[in-house]
Amino acid sequence: MSAKESIETTLLALATAKVTPKEMLKATRKAHPKASRKEIVRAAFASLIAVADKAPDQALALQDFALKERAGD
Repeated sequence: MSAKESIETTLLALATAKVTPKEMLKATRKAHPKASRKEIVRAAFASLIAVADKAPDQALALQDFALKERAGD
């Protein structure tokens, strides 16, 4: 499993738990301390695309997170 896939897996698990974007970033950084914010946001967009048809609630949570974090750059 690549680092990107691992980050995506973490984000998908957090999106299911319905955490806030701020909590999602904090938990993802804790699980992947070497990942940059940019890598995390890219993984969120990739995860969003992967689950858009199958899990709309997860997709919305990931979209909210990715857009808010991307705007912070």
